Order: sequence, then structure tokens, then C-alpha cells
Amino acid sequence: MFYRHLPLLLYMVLIPFLTMNAQESKPLRLGVAGLSHGHVGWILGREDLGDIVLVGIVETDKELVQKLADQFGFSKEIVYETLPEMIAATTPQAVAAFGTIKDHLGVIETCAPKGIHVMVEKPMAMNLKEAKRMETLAKTNQIHLLTNYETSWYPTNEKAHQLLKEGKIGALRKVIVRDGHKGPKKIGVPPEFLQWLTDPTLSGGGAIMDFGCYGANLMTWLQGGERPLSITAVTQQLQAENNPKVDDDATIILTYKSAMAILEPSWNWPIGRKDMEVYGETGAIYADNRNQLRVRMSEGYDGFSEETFQLEERAKPYHDPFSLFAAVIEGKTVLEPYDVYSLENNMITMEILDAALRSAKAKNTVTLPHPQ
Repeated sequence: MFYRHLPLLLYMVLIPFLTMNAQESKPLRLGVAGLSHGHVGWILGREDLGDIVLVGIVETDKELVQKLADQFGFSKEIVYETLPEMIAATTPQAVAAFGTIKDHLGVIETCAPKGIHVMVEKPMAMNLKEAKRMETLAKTNQIHLLTNYETSWYPTNEKAHQLLKEGKIGALRKVIVRDGHKGPKKIGVPPEFLQWLTDPTLSGGGAIMDFGCYGANLMTWLQGGERPLSITAVTQQLQAENNPKVDDDATIILTYKSAMAILEPSWNWPIGRKDMEVYGETGAIYADNRNQLRVRMSEGYDGFSEETFQLEERAKPYHDPFSLFAAVIEGKTVLEPYDVYSLENNMITMEILDAALRSAKAKNTVTLPHPQ
């Protein structure tokens, strides 16, 4: 008798299990707020990995919509005039902001009360005041608010962080981070991107914000969330004809209890770069680019031994911002404290940028308050 009912028993046991797995693997419903950011091609041109489905886009510039629809092949039927309209029509679980930096706060103000998770492009906000408002909304409404940086996905930065924490080069003493390119106009960024990127009322600042955020974000990660004691910044405008409203070159010095960081964001590098040098007491790590890393160990006065790594791309979901966004929302991945993507890291990053802007303007060193 038992064997006669075995198929039915298996059916009753397996169907709930299969249904549960089907629900777990259901792709995240993602909306896009804005198309004017030059990084929007990251999501529009993304291959279908089965973890994300693009359900709606918000953009009022019809010419821009047509241009990108022709380029990436999305249907204009999923494009809406306003964020509330898109949310009502498509019920996204998450929204990625690809408009101006000034737009970030408005996206959070609309999405957070509805329980919709948000990812913004770097930097997190126009200024520290707006960042604090965004933080409050995210925490009050218990949503994930993540900030995406290209360098978050560099295998070399992850390896450098790992080696430092393992004590490979001894205690950290100095970090130098250099980021930038020839300048937005010189490299030919799209006109809709150039228009706001070089307008401080829409971007928050020039190179100091656009590329200074990378180094502040990475240093906060390497320091495990330690805030700097002081920030000193100088800015210049070397391409007034191309960037009349903003700085295009900056140097930011961060001091810590036992280390220092020098950030060099610039729109005047002759060759585009995103690299980092990490110096400890016994050696140095050079993250030369996305995939090549070198480790030098001290030998005598000026001698050293060197090991070179050619690193493969990181494993899923750490190979792609949207895969990680989905994994975090679904609870499959929990970010480490002060991860480069995290809200707590980016609040410190915004504090650093805010102090750097004040330092450059006042031509003095800004000291951050530290509770005793």
C-alpha cells in the first residue's frame, strides 16, 4: 500500500520545496530614476543574468529617451514622467538613481516611505546636510541605501584590503589614491551629463566631489570606519574654458591617529586612472588598476622584493553592482561593517568631502569633532 502512494507523497513533499525555490530565484523588480548620468549604460546595457528585471524608467527628456532606447533597445512604454507615476504603474522593489546628484535626496524622499530600496551613484549626496536627511529616511523606513563606485568592483582593491588586514605589510602608515581623467569635456562625456556634472548646484562640486569621493570611500574602508582627525584640501581651476563654474583639480590630506591619506582627484590627468598605493611599516601594496596588483617588501634601506598579481574578476555577486544590490535586498549577502557600498561608510565619506570643500574655500585645515 505504501508504494502505491509514493508518487503522491513525493509530489506533496517536493512541490512546496520547488515553489519556495522558484520564489527565491524571482528576479528583483528594479526601476531607474533618471537617464542623464553617464554611468546609466551600466544597467541599460547589462546582460540578462536572471537576477534583475528592469520594470520602469523615469525621464522627462524625450530626445535623451529616444537616443538611449535606440542604443540599448528598451521599450519607451516603460518610460514615465515622474517617479511616483512609475512606482504606481510598475511596483518596483528597488530604484537605481541615474540623474543628477541633486536628485538623490528626492529619490529617497519618494521611495523610502514606500519601503523601496535605493542605490545611488557616487557621491552619495550634494552635501553632508542632504546625506544626513537621506540617512534618516533610510533608517526610519528600514530600507537599504547603497552607493555605487566603480572601484568597489576592482579585484585589486579587495586584494589590497585583504593583505592589509592579514598584516602582510605591517601597520598602515600612508595611503595615496589617484583618480580622474583629462576632464569631462575633453573625454567627450554626453552633453546631458556634462551639463550638470560641471554645475555645482547640481553636482555639489567639480573634481573634488566627482573623484575625491573614491579615495575617501576607500580610506574609510581600509580604516574600518575610523574618522580622520583633520582634513586639508586645496583646489585649482586649470581648465577655466571647460569648467568655468567648478574646480578641476584637488589635493586632500587626511590625518588619522596613526596614518595619513593623500587623495588626488583631478580632471587634468593626461591618462585616465583609478589607482591606490598602500604603505605599511614593512612593505607597500600597489593597486595599479582593476586587475594588476604589486606587493613590495622592504629589504634594507632602499631594496625590496616584489610579487605581481594578475587578478581575475570577483565572484558573483561581487562582480556587478546590481547583482550585489539584489543579493543584499534578498538577504543572501550581508555587507561587512563599513563596506565601500554601505551607508555608514558613505556618511563618513560625505563628512570628509564636506570638510574638504570647507577647507579649500577657507584655505585652512578643518578639524573634525571626536567624542571623548
